[in-house]
Amino acid sequence: MKRTLILLMALLLIGTAGMAEDAVYQSDFTRGTDGWYARSGGGARVSADDGALHIEGRSADWHSPGRDFDLVPGGKYQLSAQVRQTQRDSAAFMISVAHTADGVESYENLARATAKKGEWTTLQGSYTAGEFDRFVLYVETTGASDLAYDLRDFCVTAPDGVPERKPTAAPMILEPAADLPSLKDVYAGKFDFGAALPASAFRNAALIRLVKEQFSILTPENELKPDSVLDVAASRRLVAQDETAAAVHFDSARPLLDFARDNGIKVHGHVLVWHSQTPEAFFHQGYDPAKPFVSREVMLGRLENYIRGVMDFLQKNYPGVVVSWDVVNEAIDDGTAKLRVSNWTKVVGDDFVQQAFALARKYAPAGTLLYYNDYNTAMPGKLNGIVKLLESLIPGGCIDGYGFQMHHSVGSPSMEQISASVHRIAALALRLRVSELDVGTSGNSEDSFRRQADKYARIMKLLLSCSDSFEAVQVWGVTDPMSWRAANYPLLFDGRLNPKPAFWAVADPDSVP
Repeated sequence: MKRTLILLMALLLIGTAGMAEDAVYQSDFTRGTDGWYARSGGGARVSADDGALHIEGRSADWHSPGRDFDLVPGGKYQLSAQVRQTQRDSAAFMISVAHTADGVESYENLARATAKKGEWTTLQGSYTAGEFDRFVLYVETTGASDLAYDLRDFCVTAPDGVPERKPTAAPMILEPAADLPSLKDVYAGKFDFGAALPASAFRNAALIRLVKEQFSILTPENELKPDSVLDVAASRRLVAQDETAAAVHFDSARPLLDFARDNGIKVHGHVLVWHSQTPEAFFHQGYDPAKPFVSREVMLGRLENYIRGVMDFLQKNYPGVVVSWDVVNEAIDDGTAKLRVSNWTKVVGDDFVQQAFALARKYAPAGTLLYYNDYNTAMPGKLNGIVKLLESLIPGGCIDGYGFQMHHSVGSPSMEQISASVHRIAALALRLRVSELDVGTSGNSEDSFRRQADKYARIMKLLLSCSDSFEAVQVWGVTDPMSWRAANYPLLFDGRLNPKPAFWAVADPDSVP
């Protein structure tokens, strides 16, 4: 974490009774980015020039310039910044904070303003720092996900002084527990056992040692999704000559891909085509969301160029590392069990799934397994819709398998429902994988974790009974604080890398009565 602000405060503490007067951070981009970075699933980039920070390549509103600040809990801060954009008549901006406690990140919006085209606009607000371990201040947009903009004069002031920082214990050094059974070894010869990892995991050396010991296959949590891989800014430049152009880049995915390559670990790609986490600009003329949708033919051309670009890059730079892909994700609607309405159905039509699989098969290296991936497979209505879609894909010869998102809870769905869905899809003679496994529970009591372990053991016994059909089983994350369901303690390790009862249940399902 950057220590700039606290050092400035420390200078002002001299000669006072534990209070600093008017402690200030003032941005100065004349010599570089000053610790600011692009908060992004991938694609966004920051650069400094002429006293301002510029961000481009965004594909979501939260993709933004951010910086770590060592704020003191209880301190009252005034915030201000200036922004400028030149692409829209007006755009809404916010100063926000991402704060973290015990590994769980949460957010607050602190100041708002609307910036007219070409005008520097000031955002002002205040923030009383809560009891958090980490603070990231950032400037984001509302409803302008692909907007490029400039930031300058970011100021943090404590006009009433800052409370003296409470003494803290020496930092805990986390290490994986010794002599754990390795899940990749437990299931060797049956199926790969793996996990999903976010890019932030590679800042934690102890966590990565645990990953290396336990898993034989990894999935990037966000870093191979379209909003991380599609380079909107570069694509926008290319369409002046070819409206079907699609540029890609892999800045965000490289840490995981390098780690997997260097350690002989497989990678499952997630995901090529999805209605979510895909830049809106992808579907519009000139890659401009303010313009109309492109035609079906143009969109299919963009999709082909995108998939070809992804496959070519990985084959050239990471040959043999990515062994399988979720080609299409979550295309079936929960309520109707039919194709969900999305930009894909609006622009390409209801055959977009077939088109995506045909293109993936065309450009994927030989032997790459191609999956359709979805959630709520255990729900009978949705299961019917998923099976109908799979049956429409099988005759084309471009689909290899189905991925079960098993984001389950201790009480739901029932094991009978889970078993019925696994056996019904296995009967289609497709390869199977559990792409996203976790089991939420209501608390972190001994009884809650016992019930969680029981559900994990029952699931693993089911999967072992069908192991001839399964290629891989992957938990969606490693430690509870990493999970998008962190409040439900859904994973195999706690935030200190200690194995939970769920880990032992997965390592030896028969040990659970």
